[in-house]
Amino acid sequence: MTRRADVPAAKRPLLQRLGWLVLIWSASVLTLAAVAWLLRQFMRAAGLSAP
Repeated sequence: MTRRADVPAAKRPLLQRLGWLVLIWSASVLTLAAVAWLLRQFMRAAGLSAP
């Protein structure tokens, strides 16, 4: 019996590979949004808000 790690990526179902792509992309977008929000909060607290 082969382990999951032994199966080449090209042999895995397309839907599974696309699912991982969407999951990683979503996580990176959400992380970037969280960092931008935190920076905005720090700037607002320091009195650097835009008009």
